[in-house]
Amino acid sequence: MKRFVVTGTDTGIGKTVFSAGLCAMLGARYWKPVQAGLPADSEVVAELAQAEIIPEAYRLKLPASPHQAAAEEGVTIDPDALHLPAFDDGVPLVIEGAGGLMVPLTREILFIDIFTRWKLPLILCARTTLGTINHTLLSLEAIRLRDIPLLGVAFLGDANEESEGIICEIGKVKRLGRLPQIAPLTPGRLAAVFAKTFDAKDFA
Repeated sequence: MKRFVVTGTDTGIGKTVFSAGLCAMLGARYWKPVQAGLPADSEVVAELAQAEIIPEAYRLKLPASPHQAAAEEGVTIDPDALHLPAFDDGVPLVIEGAGGLMVPLTREILFIDIFTRWKLPLILCARTTLGTINHTLLSLEAIRLRDIPLLGVAFLGDANEESEGIICEIGKVKRLGRLPQIAPLTPGRLAAVFAKTFDAKDFA
């Protein structure tokens, strides 16, 4: 079973829409282990990709860092409880992290620590606006320092050939494609645009 982790250089950059597009392309299940803020991202993916949703391990109301959202509800996130779902039917699984790599789940554990434990192929979503070069290269360095398998970078937003090119050149990373803003955002339009901008072979 193919399993992928989708994370980002920042929060609110569109990685949930990317995850939905990837689920639709691959016919994959979707799992967001820790949801902080409602409505949940899984609802967006269910609507846009008609994907099978695996319930969150932690579903928190406050749109904040998971450690803070959990504290507000008197919950402590147990990293050891974040077990990878196991299926034997061959259906791929797309796992979306919360925010960026360094988001704290507790005061001691960051999401990147969980990704390091899982050792699954990671897709880094990066916005194309100003500041993306620094944020993306720092994220790539953190990923490699922890020996996390890196599939490539997916850019999100308007085309910025110079930024995208220099990130891939300096970061020595595969450019998976770029997902532009889609309006109106519908399942059909997302699937059509995703198929044009990404190659399913890169996720085989």
